[in-house]
This record gives sequence, C-alpha cells and structure tokens, in this order.
Amino acid sequence: MAEGYKHGFTPDLATKTRPRHRFLPSAALPADLPRGRVAIADMANAFGVTHRTLHFYEEKGLISASRIGLMRVYEPGDVMRMAVINACRETGMAVAVIQDLMTDLVEADSQEAAEALFRDALVTRKRELSAEMSTLHRQMQQVSELLDREATEDPPLNDNQSGSTLTDQELRCLALMAAGLSTQRIARTLDLRDDAAQSLEAGIIQKFHANNRFQAIAKAVMLGVVQV
Repeated sequence: MAEGYKHGFTPDLATKTRPRHRFLPSAALPADLPRGRVAIADMANAFGVTHRTLHFYEEKGLISASRIGLMRVYEPGDVMRMAVINACRETGMAVAVIQDLMTDLVEADSQEAAEALFRDALVTRKRELSAEMSTLHRQMQQVSELLDREATEDPPLNDNQSGSTLTDQELRCLALMAAGLSTQRIARTLDLRDDAAQSLEAGIIQKFHANNRFQAIAKAVMLGVVQV
C-alpha cells in the first residue's frame, strides 16, 4: 500500500526508515475504526489497548506513529499491521515472536506467502498451547492425587480447591474468554465497562489460581467447566 503525505504533514523518522510490508495476512479490523489516518486515542479504543501498549509496540519497531501538529496518528499501513499484531497477541504469542514474524513478512512477495507465514506462526503457537495444556493436565492429576489422600470426597468441579464458585456472570465471561474474545469485546457482549470486564477476568483468573487468562481457560477446560 503506497503511503503519501499531504502538505504540512511530517512523518517521524521511524516511519521513514522502517521497512514497508507489501503484503500482510488477513486480520479483522475493528468495526468502529475511523477511515484513513487514525489518532492514537481512536487506535487504542478500537483495538482495546492502552496508549502505553501502542508506545511499546512503537519502541519494538512493530508500528510507528506520525504527527499532525501535536496529534499522534497512524497511517493505514500501521493500522493493518496493528490488526495482525493484535491477532497474534490474543493467542498469547510473545512479542519477540511477533517481531520475527513481521520481519519475515517484509520479504513476502505475494498474499499467499504472507498467509503461509502467518499460518506457520499460528501452527507453532498451537503446538505450544497444546504442550502447556498437557503440562497443566499432568499438574491437575498430581493435585487430584494429593487431595484424594486427604479428602474423602472430591470438591465440586468449579470449586478450584478454594471453596470459591463462579457466578453466572463469571461463567458467561469464561465462556467468551474460551471462545477467544478480547476483553474489550467481552465488555461489549456483557454490556460492561472495559475496566469492569477486566476486573471480572481478573477474578476468574484468581479463582483458578492461574497466572493469566490462557492458564485459567486451560484449567477450566480440564475441569469441564467450559468446552472449546
């Protein structure tokens, strides 16, 4: 995608020097994303991230912002890159892995080549998640065996060894998490503010004694609380 600049618009140095992607894998853009150049506030709101996250991605060379006066804006090409980055992050892909993927995509000479690179990255991530779930399954078995030695009957499936049960709203949220929805999309589905949805997810993660949403989902699947 050719990116020209109107009179009075000065791109940052990173925008001038960062390699351009001729082809990017297909990634869904937020429905409420403004057309053309996108201000940082609109970019953050559309993708459900913070300004700090966008600055972090800029520091890592994944996207770059330019300025119109005092306003930071993103060109359509960077918006498309952000869509790919966001899709990768929602799978739990590490930033370093995304950096490698975006570097490889610079060399893609066709849409098919870009899609193939993206698919390879997703296949690798799927294997990593399968390995993590296998590890969690073994850990759950070990925990169950240890508990069986001390208890005469098993705790409820969603008791999570702490006596805490999931509310109806938490169960709905957990099902949406397992379906791969971002926190912002969950907030919209449940008619909550973004911070309320974040607190809801945090409570679920805590009840499953997990470190992040992916571990919580994996434990929930192993316990039969949700299905994927």
